[in-house]
Amino acid sequence: MKTFLKGLVVAALATFAPMPASADTSEINFGIISTESQQNLKQDWEPFLAAMSKETGVKINPFFASDYAGIIEAQKFNKVQIAWYGNKSGMEAVDRAEGQVFAQSVNKDGSQGYHGLLITNVENTTLNSVDDIKKCDKSLSFGNGDPNSTSGFLVPAVFVFGANNIDVKSCFKAVTNANHEANLMAVVNKQVDFSTFNTDTMKQIAAQEPEAMKKIKIIWKSPLIPSDPIVWRKDLDAGTRAKFMTFFMSYGRQGTVEEVKAAREVLANLGWSPFKPSSDAQLYPVRILEVSKALSKVQMDDAMAQADKDAKLKDLLAQKAEFEKLMGEIPQT
Repeated sequence: MKTFLKGLVVAALATFAPMPASADTSEINFGIISTESQQNLKQDWEPFLAAMSKETGVKINPFFASDYAGIIEAQKFNKVQIAWYGNKSGMEAVDRAEGQVFAQSVNKDGSQGYHGLLITNVENTTLNSVDDIKKCDKSLSFGNGDPNSTSGFLVPAVFVFGANNIDVKSCFKAVTNANHEANLMAVVNKQVDFSTFNTDTMKQIAAQEPEAMKKIKIIWKSPLIPSDPIVWRKDLDAGTRAKFMTFFMSYGRQGTVEEVKAAREVLANLGWSPFKPSSDAQLYPVRILEVSKALSKVQMDDAMAQADKDAKLKDLLAQKAEFEKLMGEIPQT
């Protein structure tokens, strides 16, 4: 097992560009995206962060923010050095905050993805499918996700609203943006007619508030979304990167039977099993979705001159084709 883990860590580190040698970092801030209440997040994350600190010898400070942008900005200005993101916010961190994907979460059932959802209150008999939200008569209130959320914003923007030419701002009488838990409770309490949600958060909250789950019904489910990335700043010194790669690849895999069991229980409370190595290539699917969203926006823009529209569409289609080509070149595991 130790030989396997050593090989896994060495191979993973070899995919990253070498950094100048420097003294190891003694303290880091770990960013945690706001998918639910901070109290719930702290409860689930504290044992994991404690284990991370113990195994790496680095003091770990949890960094919570009220929205995804807060973590991205904190990483940009080096107030956060490593963070857990969704794929959309992870892409923003890579593009704007010196981020680099190095690990990927794996669901506790072993699957490597989850689904975005649209949900409504179970007592709402008028909403049963996407067809029921397409009327665009400003009669419905909608709980949208954080703009940097993959499942809560980008995926429904492409697969539901873009695909059906629905302009969120003009179709609904009210649109609010919130995290997954807040949107769930807004549906449960009938404060909005429907909202975005996802299967990962559903599993987490079902364990904490099972009664809430009985009050919702799913009216749309997305294609599979790749599991969440863990992102570090590219300028972390080589020694620190090696420590954290070793921790993420060995946690829940290495140790005594009791230690492995305890680690897997901690991961299970986060909805995970042991991590796998990853890279920025994980973000290609979400980049394709971003381009698809932009294509839909341009196609629906009646104010844009046709020549400008044609040029923009040509550029976006070329970008999409390039990302699709890169995706096709990723070795399948």
